[in-house]
Amino acid sequence: MEIVEGIHRVDEASGRSNVYLIIDGPSLLIVDTGLPGNAKKTVEYIQKIGRQPNEVTTIIITHYHLDHIGSLKELQTLTKAKVAVHADDADYVSGNRPLPKPKNLIIRAASSFMKLAPTPVDTQLKEGDKIGGLTIIHTPGHTPGSIALLDTGRNALFVGDTLRLKGDKVVAAPEQFAWDAGKEKESIRRIASLDFNVMLPGHGEPLTEKASEAVKKFEENLK
Repeated sequence: MEIVEGIHRVDEASGRSNVYLIIDGPSLLIVDTGLPGNAKKTVEYIQKIGRQPNEVTTIIITHYHLDHIGSLKELQTLTKAKVAVHADDADYVSGNRPLPKPKNLIIRAASSFMKLAPTPVDTQLKEGDKIGGLTIIHTPGHTPGSIALLDTGRNALFVGDTLRLKGDKVVAAPEQFAWDAGKEKESIRRIASLDFNVMLPGHGEPLTEKASEAVKKFEENLK
């Protein structure tokens, strides 16, 4: 589904996790990959819109959680794309450090049944880096290396799991999933200082108009 011109959400590619495809001129960018087993669906979507998997130049990961990197290794193999992750999350993605055990017991149990293949990281991102038309904004809290991606040309912000929609209101992710809830609140305040019209979360529906206003309203009541 095309959300705004040049930004697609890969329909049903990852169940409850969003996978985004960005058209960057002759190249394609992917933001997050969903749970294990979704890479082929993403490739099928790319072909459905008349593009080819080898046009994907970079897969950008917003944070290391399993539901965002679960199909990374397979998708990288299928596309031969470079992998870009914030430096503070890179070792978890590459397998140099073991993934922390989820706090949620149900997710911890589910994770134990999923074999995750480590994926080498080609680019360790930092604040202010640019990939195509995207600017990297470090938003730690959900994980140490959580990032948002600002597309000024399309007036859109990919927020990973830092924010999402609940009904018609912006909310934070459940605190039980946060690495550091205090830092996450600081990152929400950082996001609230930005100007963007479209919010693209890691879960749930995008907010396609007046998104920064909605984030500011949420941030004003943040305790």
